[in-house]
Amino acid sequence: MSDETKQSDDNAASEPSPSAQEAEPQWKDLDKGPIWVLEPSQPFRIAMGDKPPSSLPPRTVDQLFRSAVKRGPESMALAVKRDGGWKRWTWQQYYNDTKRVAKAFIKLGLEPFHGVGILGFNSPEWFMSLVGGILAGGLGTGIYTTNSPDACRHILEDSKANIVVVENDKQMQKILPMKSELSHLKAIVQYTGELSEKPDDSVLTWNELLEWGKDVSDDELQKRLDAQKPNNCCSLVYTSGTTGLPKGVMLSHDSITWTPIAGISTVRKDEQAERCVSYLPLSHVAAQMMDVYLPMHVIAETWFAQPDALKGSLGTTLKEVRPTYFLGVPRVWEKIAERYAIVSSSFGAFKSRLVGWARRKALEGNLSKEKGESTPFGYWIANSVLLKRVREEFGLDCCNYCFTGAAPISAETTEFFLSVGLPLLDIYGMSESSGPGTMSGVDMKKFGSCGRPFYGCEMKLHNPDDEGNGELCFRGRHVFMGYLGLEDKTKEALDDEGWLHTGDIGTKDEDGYYFITGRVKELIVTSGGENIPPVLIESAIKAELPIISNVMVVGDKKKFLSCILTLKVNVDFDTGEPTDNLSAIALKECESVGSTSKRVSEVIGGGDPKILEMIEKGIKRANDKAISNAQKVQKWSLLAKDFSIPGGELGPTLKLKRKVVSEKYQETIDRMYEI
Repeated sequence: MSDETKQSDDNAASEPSPSAQEAEPQWKDLDKGPIWVLEPSQPFRIAMGDKPPSSLPPRTVDQLFRSAVKRGPESMALAVKRDGGWKRWTWQQYYNDTKRVAKAFIKLGLEPFHGVGILGFNSPEWFMSLVGGILAGGLGTGIYTTNSPDACRHILEDSKANIVVVENDKQMQKILPMKSELSHLKAIVQYTGELSEKPDDSVLTWNELLEWGKDVSDDELQKRLDAQKPNNCCSLVYTSGTTGLPKGVMLSHDSITWTPIAGISTVRKDEQAERCVSYLPLSHVAAQMMDVYLPMHVIAETWFAQPDALKGSLGTTLKEVRPTYFLGVPRVWEKIAERYAIVSSSFGAFKSRLVGWARRKALEGNLSKEKGESTPFGYWIANSVLLKRVREEFGLDCCNYCFTGAAPISAETTEFFLSVGLPLLDIYGMSESSGPGTMSGVDMKKFGSCGRPFYGCEMKLHNPDDEGNGELCFRGRHVFMGYLGLEDKTKEALDDEGWLHTGDIGTKDEDGYYFITGRVKELIVTSGGENIPPVLIESAIKAELPIISNVMVVGDKKKFLSCILTLKVNVDFDTGEPTDNLSAIALKECESVGSTSKRVSEVIGGGDPKILEMIEKGIKRANDKAISNAQKVQKWSLLAKDFSIPGGELGPTLKLKRKVVSEKYQETIDRMYEI
């Protein structure tokens, strides 16, 4: 069997709806030209296929947006809570305001293929700045709110940004001091709060921006729209910079308009009214696709969470909105599970036994369904009746699609949600694939797998070894145009046949499901010459030790493997810094072995023997499952502080920055290898 696969009709949930095909082709030779380019003004080749969805007529973002307005002009599009109530936009109002923003950008001097930087928490203004910049011929460019001024400077200069839109004075103060040094910058717009200073007319409030848009004619905007083609770049998504300076991933109109409908057709069974909650950073491609562009295809409602969503308010928003689809990174799903642990600790004996029985039945039944087997007796009443209240407590009782992505998720967390009737659907991909590459569906899921190629995506394993492990590669209309101005990096990622080399190592089973086993650049090569992927070992340790928050295995060029560990703790909601206080899950684990420790400092400072013994035994159990002696961890060290974004160990999407951790804790690592 070839290792090259294309998602077949049998694997797809359904073909894209007629609404996705209503735009007739208006351009010629879109499937000709270079496979990759280095400048956003250069058109590239669209990888058209012979049948849907690969053969669907290409469209621009404006065409997609107008199609949504035509199909549901009075349907609700956006909602944000301000001054204690929800402010709403219909699709018609959303489009009208976005056009006004586009006109204002033109008047402020936005040039074609120049960036519109956006720095702030999710909001209607963020959406309108992104899409308005695209309609005006610019490049929508999200910037992580956690970025330092220097990181912001790099992105704004690299994208030749003419406009920067910031959320508040805190973000304004990152940009204003460097305003005169940014060679392409013409205006800064602040969309919430009062301006603390206004040095000149190039610094505007959001209302002032809308006023500027009134004076630009429809004809002037239409000229910009007429110049756009599906194979033009319209958006820059910057990588998080875990291995160097952030790279500008160039995405075309076609990739942005095609990918969401191809993806949702893979998992969606029936058309229905859809709702989502927008809270993940919109500078990340997954959030843009799920929150901005997918709703244009399915006429969904996007409800915005509060800026402190990840500090505690997300649960309240979920209960108010009750989304029909929801994307969470693994840490968000872990937090929801931890919240359940706190609530369930107050259950009486009878309720605990009843819910425990229901969860066991739900887990057994959902695992049986994944294998195509019949569900056990009692599954229906457990899943549909007894566990409904649990899902209501999460605000996910209407959620048909619970997606997880951006980083590996533990088996423990996956099993928990299976046990409450909320199967997590894995999405694996990257910015360079416009988000997805593989997906799981309600009826297309296998435990531990990242899914199968989504509908219209070609996939293969490059140079597989004797055990079937090879580099995952994608090809299709979702693949990016190239890295902005970076020829060597682009050639490294895209080969001459249009295959995107992900840098991830994986394998495929007989049913076509893919499993991630490591990264090409993260392979540990021991002094004995063994190539070891650390991710699987780290996941095994976390599965054995619920008290552990983060694990990083080390041992490159060493005789044996070691690891550094952190404990699960509460996080300071205001700063995002991990505290010294153990989390509810960690406290429960301490109690289970008779420990009275409540802080990390008590575990480490006092050398709590019961916790240290628990960790030692957990690592031994993980080692017992290792496929070879070389993959066993021989030494470990417990850190005094958990990894975090402020600490620099985690990226904006909570991915582990191995290089940063290695440098920051070099002394700790060296001590484990002292003779």
